[in-house]
Amino acid sequence: MNRRINVLGAPTNLGLKPYDDGRPRGVDQAPQALRDLGLLAALGATDLGDIEAPPYHDFERPRGGIRNERLIAGWAETVAEAVAANDDEDFLLVLGGDCTVLLGTLAGLHGRVGLGFIDGHCDFATPDVSTTGGAAGMDLALAVGRGRSHLSQPLVREEDIVTMARKDLADEPYYGEHSIRFSAIADLPYEELQRVGPAAIAERALNRLTSPGLDGFWLHLDVDALDPLVMPAVDSPEVGGLSPDELCALLTPLVRHPAARGLEVTIYDPLLDPRQTAGKLLVDLLARIL
Repeated sequence: MNRRINVLGAPTNLGLKPYDDGRPRGVDQAPQALRDLGLLAALGATDLGDIEAPPYHDFERPRGGIRNERLIAGWAETVAEAVAANDDEDFLLVLGGDCTVLLGTLAGLHGRVGLGFIDGHCDFATPDVSTTGGAAGMDLALAVGRGRSHLSQPLVREEDIVTMARKDLADEPYYGEHSIRFSAIADLPYEELQRVGPAAIAERALNRLTSPGLDGFWLHLDVDALDPLVMPAVDSPEVGGLSPDELCALLTPLVRHPAARGLEVTIYDPLLDPRQTAGKLLVDLLARIL
């Protein structure tokens, strides 16, 4: 990559249901864990520091609502300010945290942007469908303005989005899989990637993400898109999924396109990775891709 890489930490767990024992999830520790594993040196990147989130509050889900809704809204505004301050000539790598970081990153981008969404789930649930109340399973729906919530606002148009590599087709309706079929989003699930290969999926994604009228595009990577055999340290693992080589083949042409504004990486949980095997793999993958 012939661009300077800036790294921004977005350590939050507000969008996830707690562990079964009641403790908040450990995804908020991911930015520092990846730094400790040498990510910045591997990328030759500039560290912009962290946007700290408030402490977890809604251990019990509000009736029919979203956990930590107002806390997420305020934190996302701060993330947006930091993203807006980044020079558009520089590539921004945002280290989450859970997937609610999407609401801050999209809000901070200048102009009309596309979204390449690589995730093991479509995250297109709304509060009335979600069984957990976690906004990290609703982030894409909220980002296009769906659902009754303070977090719901049109940050990106459905026709400017490509979802890739999701493997939640059997989970209807809990992630909004039924709804996304009838949206304007270009949906390229893992089944399609297996059929045509990751390079072809990347090419099809770029055709949409570089459409006339767009001022660039943003990329979202939830590491649960990887096969849990290599990336078990996630909150909702799904059987199968991308191999490390498939992820590199899919993501490399996207991040290296000149219209790419940046990439966010979410859901890696260091507390589920005591030997740091998954974390080291993630650092290696990001170094290969970037």
